[in-house]
Amino acid sequence: MNRSGQRDNRTMTTQAKPALLGVPFDAHSSYLRGAALAPPLIRTAMSCDSSNSWSENGVDLSTPDIFVDAGDLNLPLDRSAFHLIEKAVEDLLAKSLRPVSLGGDHSITYPIVRAFARCYSDLTIVHFDAHADLYDEFQGNRYSHACPFARIMEEGCAKRLIQLGIRTMSGPLRKQAEKFGVEVITMSQLPAHEKLTLEGPIYISFDMDVLDPAFAPGISHREPGGMSVREALNHLQAIKGDFAGADLVEYNPTQDISQLTWMVAGRVLKEILGKMIAS
Repeated sequence: MNRSGQRDNRTMTTQAKPALLGVPFDAHSSYLRGAALAPPLIRTAMSCDSSNSWSENGVDLSTPDIFVDAGDLNLPLDRSAFHLIEKAVEDLLAKSLRPVSLGGDHSITYPIVRAFARCYSDLTIVHFDAHADLYDEFQGNRYSHACPFARIMEEGCAKRLIQLGIRTMSGPLRKQAEKFGVEVITMSQLPAHEKLTLEGPIYISFDMDVLDPAFAPGISHREPGGMSVREALNHLQAIKGDFAGADLVEYNPTQDISQLTWMVAGRVLKEILGKMIAS
């Protein structure tokens, strides 16, 4: 710990193992439910025998003890779940682990990042998504999956927020982005590899609907015109810096076709883990 009570960022992120944490919560989904079913499925997809255990950057994820699996949380269907999520992530960080949370809808990122903010005063979030998720409230709900980054930024939980793949910006969202100084990189502005060399601890929040629904139909909000799997992986791999943690959210298996999104989610998780371990 340093004098302010926060952990030394570089020691935490360079020495800690990643730790998978299932967060089966979708009560703040605004359209379709089903993302709460995803965490165990993403795990099995990552280890499916149709592929091997190696990430593209040369990390063998079958190596014993290369990462930790903390299991799935048992959560209620109301906002009291947020306290349990925040506490579980805080506990993993206290053990010098790097949480990689499997959602669940995108509302879970708010309590997760609240826990990170107590360890990291200068967190940069790289957010892959079709949607900016910056609404002050959505359908009367300030904790909707359309609002987590408004809560995160207004509480000062992150120093910097970079959003990639956005393609649904409304007038109110543009105002929110300007208010919080969010760096929005839309689909039409990609590729943006040169903007991903970063300083300080990095948190990745990967919403599966950043991908074009042709590649990932198993999502609740299908937004045509998104990234290919290759584009998404290239941008993940272009991020340079110190990886503190991540989440992978909004895979909805009830909407999947021929397990296509299941396999893509497993691949994205494999590459996130490979990137974190190699970093």
